[in-house]
Amino acid sequence: MSKTPRITGLDHAVLTVASIPRTIAFYERTLGFESREFKRGRYALHFGRQKINLHEVGTVVDPNVRHATPGSADLCFLTESPLDEVMAHLAHLGVGIVEGPVNATGARARLRSIYFYDPDENLIEVANEVADGVVS
Repeated sequence: MSKTPRITGLDHAVLTVASIPRTIAFYERTLGFESREFKRGRYALHFGRQKINLHEVGTVVDPNVRHATPGSADLCFLTESPLDEVMAHLAHLGVGIVEGPVNATGARARLRSIYFYDPDENLIEVANEVADGVVS
């Protein structure tokens, strides 16, 4: 009888994008992510203890990737910054809010979230964890 593995976290995700330089510029500017080249011509966006590897559409980096498409992701990032500050920063950069602030459900807690699109129209959620769903 096999034993089910105990997964302890998410190390990285992968985004397929139309332009790696445009994507790097957007995430550095809007969310303060740090780009790093981890292999020749391969880039990742680092934040906290995680990273997002970037694959440019039309460039085969892994033969096992079958249906990678720009704009098909929906990602949620947690922040300790008040959402009002995040929204003011995005407005200053000309990034429109699609929805929010609204209540949402996270993996560990209730969330208060805003939503916007990245340059490939991936839906990006930025959220505060909220104790008992109460927003101060």
